Amino acid sequence: MRGSHANEGCEQKQHFIEEISIPLTHHNHRRCHSFKAPLFHRTMPKSKRARLVHLTKVSKRATRDHKSAFIQEVREAVDNHDHLFLFSFENMRSNKFKDIRMHFRSTGDAMDIPSKIMLGKNKLVQIALGKTPEDEYSDNLRHVSKEVTASVGLLFTSRPRAEVEAFFSDYSEPDFAREGFVAPRDVIVTNEMLFNHPVSMLEQQFRKLGLPVKIDTGKIVLLDGKGEYRLCKEGETLSPEKCKLLTHFGIKLSEFRVKLVCHWSAGEFEMLD
Repeated sequence: MRGSHANEGCEQKQHFIEEISIPLTHHNHRRCHSFKAPLFHRTMPKSKRARLVHLTKVSKRATRDHKSAFIQEVREAVDNHDHLFLFSFENMRSNKFKDIRMHFRSTGDAMDIPSKIMLGKNKLVQIALGKTPEDEYSDNLRHVSKEVTASVGLLFTSRPRAEVEAFFSDYSEPDFAREGFVAPRDVIVTNEMLFNHPVSMLEQQFRKLGLPVKIDTGKIVLLDGKGEYRLCKEGETLSPEKCKLLTHFGIKLSEFRVKLVCHWSAGEFEMLD
């Protein structure tokens, strides 16, 4: 029985094999042989789109050119503006910083040179400004370079210094707190605040974030018949969960501010902190 089954299997396999006759010719062309190869032994060529390009094989010239262009851009900004301010920030929000960029755009006066704001690439900024008296681009720019650390940016402008300092001293925008922020006050959540949220999705989400709630007569309410719940207290370091809850309720405990660190103009450097 086993032999008969084996023979049947061999016969079935033969239906899926295409016999290819390939001539093999020796160098003297006197003898020629052929052999039979199954179709499934042949493989299709790989698509060029499927090939991997290793980063080690990518030319670094484009990267070097980009860095050189950035350094040149910083130095041109030094030449084209009267003042250079270094500022620091925390909890960067692109939509908040957009207001600052809009404020320092050109006023429309043909004689007004648009201000320029540059963020990031701290190491390249230090190279552009210079780190020592020998390699600094202009007198005392090495002192500005020393302060280029962490979350800072550069403002190149020809507007009066007093105007710039007044703008940043008054600038403040309410913002949502992030993880690690210390609560400046107590925050109380009430049932009335919960009523404004749809039951279908947020009830389970509130539970996952640690808010003790349930559904009662089609509304989200606090457990145990409570009318209010203290979400956080003054001086508490906020967790990611509590920050998300504060965002759900639209409560902004933080402020987005930009602080001027130092000023440079015509070779004169001054700390503003």
